[in-house]
Amino acid sequence: MMNFNDKVIYQIYVKSFMDSNGDGLGDIAGITSRLSYLEKLGVDYLWLTPVFISPMNDNGYDVADYRKIDPSFGTMEDLEELIEEAKKRGMGIMLDMVFNHTSTAHEWFQKALLGDPKYKDYYIFKKGADGAPPTNWESKFGGNAWEYVPQFDEYYLHLFDKTQADLNWENEEVRKELYDIVNFWLDKGVSGFRFDVVNLISKPETYENDDLGDGRRFYTDGPKIHQYLKELNRKSFGQKEDSLTVGEMSSTSLENCVRYSNPSEKELSMVFNFHHLKVDYEKGDKWSLKPFDFQELKDIFDHWQTGMQEHQGNMALFYNNHDQPRVVSRFGNDKKYHKESAKMLATSIHMLRGIPYIYQGEEFGMTNAYFTSIHEYRDVESTNYYEILRKEGLPEERILEILQAKSRDNGRTPVLWNDEEGRGFTEGTPWIPFAKGPSVSAEKDMKEEDSIFSYYQKLIKLRKSNPVIQEGTYEILEKDHPSLFCYVRALGEKKVLVLNNFYDKEEEFSLINHGFPPVDERNVRLLLTNYNELCTKDEKICLRPYESVIISVEP
Repeated sequence: MMNFNDKVIYQIYVKSFMDSNGDGLGDIAGITSRLSYLEKLGVDYLWLTPVFISPMNDNGYDVADYRKIDPSFGTMEDLEELIEEAKKRGMGIMLDMVFNHTSTAHEWFQKALLGDPKYKDYYIFKKGADGAPPTNWESKFGGNAWEYVPQFDEYYLHLFDKTQADLNWENEEVRKELYDIVNFWLDKGVSGFRFDVVNLISKPETYENDDLGDGRRFYTDGPKIHQYLKELNRKSFGQKEDSLTVGEMSSTSLENCVRYSNPSEKELSMVFNFHHLKVDYEKGDKWSLKPFDFQELKDIFDHWQTGMQEHQGNMALFYNNHDQPRVVSRFGNDKKYHKESAKMLATSIHMLRGIPYIYQGEEFGMTNAYFTSIHEYRDVESTNYYEILRKEGLPEERILEILQAKSRDNGRTPVLWNDEEGRGFTEGTPWIPFAKGPSVSAEKDMKEEDSIFSYYQKLIKLRKSNPVIQEGTYEILEKDHPSLFCYVRALGEKKVLVLNNFYDKEEEFSLINHGFPPVDERNVRLLLTNYNELCTKDEKICLRPYESVIISVEP
């Protein structure tokens, strides 16, 4: 398997990236029209969220045909052109594969409903227990995870929306169908795949009630998961040396992630996990408001960085995606220190051990949506929880405040290309309103001398040119400091020191206390900072609000 540590991946939420035909929806041709921009940024792979035929109950993560392009995104020719044009600019296209479930509109499920035994066994149908569903498991979107089908007097499992029926991976024919789909896209020139919630595909042998939780302990990182991933690798992308894969891992464990991503296991190139994005959940509840717990954030990074390093696992490094609020609004300060905190957060993640991901709009500082009415939201999870919180008696104002902080739509508003009426995204009415936060746009940012965009370019160039950042070990410094996240990357005698101030008050870092010579010596130099110049006093580096400093130390 190839090493991807010098690569940077850019995630495109297709619906909100660029609309080429004025219907208010981003599309594939829109992406092709912005390739020069992405080439300028310097990224290597473009991961597209699902573009397959879908009823769009979960924004395309409910696939009705894995081999056809949804007309709302364009045509197969559009995708072939994008693959071709991206390749000319040195970029590969990654597709998003949703293999835990299909849409109930999928031909397989429709045949199952007609009672075809072959296709019924493609899914997980079970008899109820005493007039109740087979188990008390909860769907990730709220409510029970089983849906009743009267004509069979049985239920089918849906860990997500009831229109997303879980596939039965125990069935060898199902697995073969899915491997064939991956090969179909490899033949089209696709360079990589992201596998959606892939660690949920292996279900338990016996289905039982969960008296302790929502059922996830029975199917997360399930009994045959490693066997299935090895088979998927062997029978599809593993035959192409340079194909990059990442698994989205829900509620996973470090030991499993090591196995998923250690090259010798021959499963996946790297993994996403989400533990660090729950540090602003009150007692594990997403739909709550609390300031993020900085110490917990550092502890989680440290645990995963150290553990993956020890056992040669590979991590995807990210704060933002289409399911998360914008990090500059979440862990940064998008009002008073917008630029500084956007750059600092980028530094804190890009310099870690692993492969960095940039989510569209992050590279010029897009913020949360700041919607003021439930009618502006489109996300099924948000509208469901709006009703749930209302039933719990929360006042409207409070619910909207929670949604402003936590809704997935925060990451889904259209990319703000410029300040004109359709924001350079569309000539029509966008499918979801534009963000109401601070007035930012790609064009405006790129015109500024100290742009966030140019800072991202520098971070990407640093990774590509510096073996310490690609291959070096990671070690945290000042682990319990209340404001600073500092770590050192080392390769042989060469070191890169990374200092990040997560708050708006000045802090100091002593080089001497950590065995580093002062910065003005010949072999200790500043690689990058998000302020104009380095501030030092008496062998100490002063870190201004949201400042980041990257220092190279040569032997």
